[in-house]
Amino acid sequence: MKKIEAVIKPFKLDEVKDALNSIGVTGMTISEVKGFGRQRGHKEIYRGAEYQVDFVPKIKIGVVVNGDMSSQVIDIIKDKAKTGKIGDGKIFISSLEEAIRIRTGETGADAI
Repeated sequence: MKKIEAVIKPFKLDEVKDALNSIGVTGMTISEVKGFGRQRGHKEIYRGAEYQVDFVPKIKIGVVVNGDMSSQVIDIIKDKAKTGKIGDGKIFISSLEEAIRIRTGETGADAI
Protein backbone atom coordinates (compact mmCIF):
# COMPACT_ATOMS: atom_id res chain seq x y z
CA MET A 1 0.00 0.00 0.00
CA LYS A 2 1.13 3.55 -0.71
CA LYS A 3 0.17 6.82 0.92
CA ILE A 4 0.18 9.68 -1.58
CA GLU A 5 0.02 13.25 -0.32
CA ALA A 6 -0.22 16.12 -2.77
CA VAL A 7 -0.16 19.86 -2.10
CA ILE A 8 -1.91 21.68 -4.95
CA LYS A 9 -3.51 24.99 -5.86
CA PRO A 10 -7.07 25.26 -4.46
CA PHE A 11 -8.83 25.83 -7.79
CA LYS A 12 -7.44 22.51 -9.11
CA LEU A 13 -9.12 20.38 -6.42
CA ASP A 14 -12.34 19.53 -8.29
CA GLU A 15 -10.47 18.52 -11.43
CA VAL A 16 -8.10 16.24 -9.47
CA LYS A 17 -10.93 14.78 -7.35
CA ASP A 18 -13.11 13.97 -10.37
CA ALA A 19 -10.21 12.31 -12.22
CA LEU A 20 -9.30 10.18 -9.18
CA ASN A 21 -12.94 9.14 -8.72
CA SER A 22 -13.09 8.08 -12.38
CA ILE A 23 -10.30 5.51 -11.87
CA GLY A 24 -11.88 4.05 -8.75
CA VAL A 25 -10.21 5.89 -5.87
CA THR A 26 -12.85 5.42 -3.20
CA GLY A 27 -11.66 7.86 -0.56
CA MET A 28 -9.40 10.78 0.09
CA THR A 29 -8.68 13.32 2.79
CA ILE A 30 -8.67 17.02 1.97
CA SER A 31 -7.16 19.76 4.15
CA GLU A 32 -6.92 23.48 3.61
CA VAL A 33 -3.33 24.41 4.39
CA LYS A 34 -0.98 27.37 4.04
CA GLY A 35 2.68 27.32 3.19
CA PHE A 36 5.42 28.41 0.87
CA GLY A 37 8.16 26.87 -1.20
CA ARG A 38 10.79 28.50 -3.34
CA GLN A 39 8.43 31.36 -4.19
CA ARG A 40 8.48 32.53 -0.55
CA GLY A 41 4.95 33.93 -0.73
CA HIS A 42 4.06 36.98 -2.77
CA LYS A 43 3.42 40.71 -2.50
CA GLU A 44 -0.02 42.26 -2.71
CA ILE A 45 -1.24 45.84 -2.80
CA TYR A 46 -4.21 46.86 -0.64
CA ARG A 47 -5.42 50.46 -0.67
CA GLY A 48 -2.13 51.64 -2.04
CA ALA A 49 0.01 49.88 0.54
CA GLU A 50 2.19 46.96 -0.45
CA TYR A 51 2.52 44.05 1.94
CA GLN A 52 4.08 40.60 1.92
CA VAL A 53 1.92 37.46 2.07
CA ASP A 54 4.28 34.82 3.49
CA PHE A 55 1.98 31.80 3.46
CA VAL A 56 0.05 30.93 0.31
CA PRO A 57 -3.25 29.00 0.61
CA LYS A 58 -3.05 25.45 -0.76
CA ILE A 59 -5.02 22.18 -0.63
CA LYS A 60 -3.47 18.99 0.73
CA ILE A 61 -4.89 15.74 -0.64
CA GLY A 62 -4.21 12.43 1.08
CA VAL A 63 -4.92 9.14 -0.72
CA VAL A 64 -4.10 5.55 0.26
CA VAL A 65 -4.06 3.00 -2.57
CA ASN A 66 -2.70 -0.44 -3.41
CA GLY A 67 0.87 -0.30 -4.70
CA ASP A 68 -0.11 -1.27 -8.25
CA MET A 69 -2.47 1.70 -8.51
CA SER A 70 -0.05 4.31 -7.14
CA SER A 71 1.64 5.22 -10.44
CA GLN A 72 -1.74 5.85 -12.07
CA VAL A 73 -2.83 8.11 -9.16
CA ILE A 74 0.46 10.03 -9.29
CA ASP A 75 0.18 10.55 -13.06
CA ILE A 76 -3.38 11.86 -12.71
CA ILE A 77 -2.42 14.32 -9.97
CA LYS A 78 0.58 15.54 -12.00
CA ASP A 79 -1.56 15.99 -15.10
CA LYS A 80 -4.63 17.60 -13.53
CA ALA A 81 -2.89 19.87 -10.99
CA LYS A 82 -0.34 21.32 -13.41
CA THR A 83 -0.69 24.91 -14.56
CA GLY A 84 2.93 25.35 -15.66
CA LYS A 85 3.39 28.26 -13.28
CA ILE A 86 5.33 28.56 -10.04
CA GLY A 87 3.53 27.14 -7.02
CA ASP A 88 1.85 24.15 -8.70
CA GLY A 89 2.72 22.04 -5.66
CA LYS A 90 4.38 18.79 -4.71
CA ILE A 91 3.55 15.07 -4.40
CA PHE A 92 4.94 12.92 -1.60
CA ILE A 93 4.81 9.11 -1.75
CA SER A 94 5.44 6.80 1.19
CA SER A 95 5.03 3.10 1.87
CA LEU A 96 2.25 2.25 4.27
CA GLU A 97 2.83 -0.60 6.65
CA GLU A 98 -0.75 -1.29 7.71
CA ALA A 99 -4.30 0.06 7.51
CA ILE A 100 -7.17 -0.90 9.81
CA ARG A 101 -10.85 -0.10 9.36
CA ILE A 102 -12.07 0.75 12.86
CA ARG A 103 -15.71 -0.22 12.31
CA THR A 104 -15.13 -3.77 11.03
CA GLY A 105 -11.55 -4.56 12.02
CA GLU A 106 -10.55 -5.24 8.39
CA THR A 107 -6.85 -4.84 7.73
CA GLY A 108 -4.56 -4.21 4.77
CA ALA A 109 -6.05 -3.63 1.31
CA ASP A 110 -9.52 -4.62 2.58
CA ALA A 111 -9.45 -1.62 4.94
CA ILE A 112 -8.88 0.84 2.13
